[in-house]
Amino acid sequence: MRSYASLQLLSFVSLVLVVTCDSFVREEVWALTTFKEAIYEDPHMVLSNWNALDADPCGWSGISCSSARDHVVKINITGYSLRGFLAPELGRIKFLQQLVLHGNNLIGVIPKELGMLKYLQVLDLGANQLTGPIPPEIANLTSVRKINLQSNGLTGSLPPELGNLKYLQELWLDRNRLQGSVPASSGSDFTSSVYGIYASNTNLTGLCRASGLKVADFSYNFFTGSIPKCLGYLPSTSFQGNCLQNKDPRQRSSSLCDRAPHARTHQTRSPKHQPAEDVSKQHQRASKPAWLLALEIVTGTMVGCLFLIAFLTALQRCNNKSSLIIPLKKLSSQKDHVTVYIDSEMLKDVVRFSRQELEVACEDFSNIIGSSPDSLVYKGIMKGGPEIAVISLCIKEQQWTGYLELYFQREVADLARLNNENAGKLLGYCKESTPFTRMLVIEYASNGTLYEHLHYGDGCQLSWTRRMKIVTGIARGLKYLHTELEPPFTISELNSSSVYLTEEFSPKLVDFESWKSILARSEKNSGSIGSQGAICVLPHSLEGRHLDVQGNIYAFGVLLLEIISGRPPYCKDKGRLVDWAKDFLELPEAMAYVVDPELKHFRFEDLKVICEVVKLCIHPDPTKQPSMQELSAILESGIDTTISADLKASSLAWAELALAS
Repeated sequence: MRSYASLQLLSFVSLVLVVTCDSFVREEVWALTTFKEAIYEDPHMVLSNWNALDADPCGWSGISCSSARDHVVKINITGYSLRGFLAPELGRIKFLQQLVLHGNNLIGVIPKELGMLKYLQVLDLGANQLTGPIPPEIANLTSVRKINLQSNGLTGSLPPELGNLKYLQELWLDRNRLQGSVPASSGSDFTSSVYGIYASNTNLTGLCRASGLKVADFSYNFFTGSIPKCLGYLPSTSFQGNCLQNKDPRQRSSSLCDRAPHARTHQTRSPKHQPAEDVSKQHQRASKPAWLLALEIVTGTMVGCLFLIAFLTALQRCNNKSSLIIPLKKLSSQKDHVTVYIDSEMLKDVVRFSRQELEVACEDFSNIIGSSPDSLVYKGIMKGGPEIAVISLCIKEQQWTGYLELYFQREVADLARLNNENAGKLLGYCKESTPFTRMLVIEYASNGTLYEHLHYGDGCQLSWTRRMKIVTGIARGLKYLHTELEPPFTISELNSSSVYLTEEFSPKLVDFESWKSILARSEKNSGSIGSQGAICVLPHSLEGRHLDVQGNIYAFGVLLLEIISGRPPYCKDKGRLVDWAKDFLELPEAMAYVVDPELKHFRFEDLKVICEVVKLCIHPDPTKQPSMQELSAILESGIDTTISADLKASSLAWAELALAS
């Protein structure tokens, strides 16, 4: 009987251990898949084998596990252009030793939950697009040896708590927007070595306490004050490009320092780091009678509550929040919400329209000129202003997360920087909560899309001359987006539907499809989004193609074929346009078969240039694709769109010229 009871106890203990271990492993897999879900662009498909159904993540790209293969100890995904957010759930991978995500396009803030990684030795988030403050919770990484946050957009002051990291050897903070003084001070009795500070007293604060710090770089921020004496062993280049008070000529000019970004942090200071005047006030309060102190506390609490109610009411009315609460699917043992930082300064120079004025301009939103599962496009006329196209996102408020809000914000900021005659101009945006509204307002091109003219309109309207002008205009627009903007801008889905034509048939590139990758994560848009109502659309293999500069160049080659042939990129009965045209592109005597039969006149010299550019664009080796700058130069120099060239080529050009005028 005793042996049976012992066996039962042993079985129960084993079951508990298995369940506990299994649940912990599930939590690590869950944390990794949550991180994957927060990444909405993965051009190199590095996360393609991250399968949530696989209980063993040790074979996933960029993941290293312990020797026993029971815990994830390293995440190293460097230089893969991932675009998305740092999921707070990464802090749940308790035994993680290295988190290296250097050289991607991560946005948002550094989650404070990363401070839960007690075994982390390397934190490398450099060369991304992270914003917001450095969370003081990073100082809880008691095992960390290297922190690299360089080349981001971090703001606010540097947490003095970083000095508590006794094993910290490398600290890279250069090329951010950090402000305030470098938190480091000491008593008069200290000695320094080439590798750090060895103090003989205990009056050390901030980074002076980091005795193991060997390398640090604070350059190209907006730090003020002076270089701390205890960090004097660092080279002067570690402090250049700031607003420090010294005679180093490599500091920023006073005009740049005056325009330093405002700190937008909401950190609470530790009592250990309060200024002297705060400490003296605490002593004064302590000396007051108990009844007076209690009265002050009650009064202060009531005033604080009233202020909080007024603040929340005003916040709800103006809907101008600096942070959002995101509902996320979490384990039952975890919090139901997490805060995401929203940069309120990012859109300060972009016009914000009210829903009411857009409703008036668009005739009560009855003038619909385009639609898809993820958006509606309205035409409108602003009072005393230009014609506009309004893109309204079709998503319910309960499906709109903080991640989507931050993406919307960054997309608006990204579109607002476009300023070229061949790129659609963003006039502003609309953001309201009642009713829930997210809209983009762009300038309207009165002649509709190139797709409509090529496949549904009167083909003779697009003469050869007009088509050549459209080709060179698109090339100039792409050259501007790819080479004259930093960082470059790419059209999410470059095709004839993303080219709008003005009254003079001048092309304008408009990016309406950039929401697909992010809206696809909502339940409503979980499936692929394709063209509606079109007989011939892109195949799914092309719809899923990752959108980058090389992708735009390939799509430009397909678009050139579409323009000169009048055929859509893909038809179910005829297949891909590229496959059909390949045989004709290689043979000069057969090139004419590519030309739209609607055209009675074309210049063979232009056709040869177009076909040569198409072959360069669709080359199977992307490394051999020329840049848009080179392609635009080839087209500009090889195509003659002057009137004299047309008149010399054909007597029919007189009629064509009349149509084009």
